[in-house]
Amino acid sequence: MIRSVLADLDAVLSIARLGSFRAAALDLGVSTTALSNSIAKLEQRLGIRLFNRTTRSVSLTEAGKTFVDRVGPAVTDIHDAMLAAQSLQEVPTGTLRINAFATAAREVMEPLILSFIQRYPQVHVDLVTEGRIVDIVAAGFDLGLRPADLVPADMIAVPLGLKRSNAVVASPEFLRTHGTPTVPTDLYRFRCIRARLPNNALFRWKFEKDGNAVQIDVQGSITLDESSLVRIAAQNGVGLGYVMEADVREDIAAGRLVRVLEDWTPFLAPLALYYPGRKNPPAAFTAFVQAARDFAKG
Repeated sequence: MIRSVLADLDAVLSIARLGSFRAAALDLGVSTTALSNSIAKLEQRLGIRLFNRTTRSVSLTEAGKTFVDRVGPAVTDIHDAMLAAQSLQEVPTGTLRINAFATAAREVMEPLILSFIQRYPQVHVDLVTEGRIVDIVAAGFDLGLRPADLVPADMIAVPLGLKRSNAVVASPEFLRTHGTPTVPTDLYRFRCIRARLPNNALFRWKFEKDGNAVQIDVQGSITLDESSLVRIAAQNGVGLGYVMEADVREDIAAGRLVRVLEDWTPFLAPLALYYPGRKNPPAAFTAFVQAARDFAKG
């Protein structure tokens, strides 16, 4: 009964925070229908309507605002007490929610994340990848993974020490047929694989050498929004692609792709795991942060 009530209160707070039943359902890991039914039953028990619902929006009623203002701090205290208890666990358990750029997640997937869950099989890692910058606290994540220069100033960062750079690549056959660019402006003469950003804008390829920065609006026969697709297109001779070097490192070593303009793609900011300051963090959280620190030491 208590668990059910707490879940209902979490649902109310999530809907109020996100302003959407669908977004709250995703946040809580339940269906929109189940969430709507839970709220309807809670409203029936309370005898008040908590939300104004239309086909386009969801907002708190006046009674709902009063309820959330009173319940919010109490629910936070309950969760803090539960976290304090979990921090005393001898064996890490529970769920860790991590938000990351997909490219960043690929770099640490095997050596850090998979290694961690093999060591602590009772911990569940919920990894969400997306291209936009996310407020991990507001979105309900325990940890974030981003380039160090994108970590918010109020977060605790654990630099992971990985050397990272972009790479311009093409298939050997493409370069034999069309030649090899030697400076970024040469790209205007080549067929390239265009990239679209999460905000729907077209990505300009960025280069830098000896303090000179250049951005090139390349042209080509295809536009893609995922690095793995750019890799496939480049392997098949569609054109030159601009990707994270880590994503094509094995292809370059095996000769499936050839890197060009390397002297124009210097190292980028290293990756960092980050999180807000927490009192009495769960044992799983503490263990993962320590695993990240150990990984950074090599």
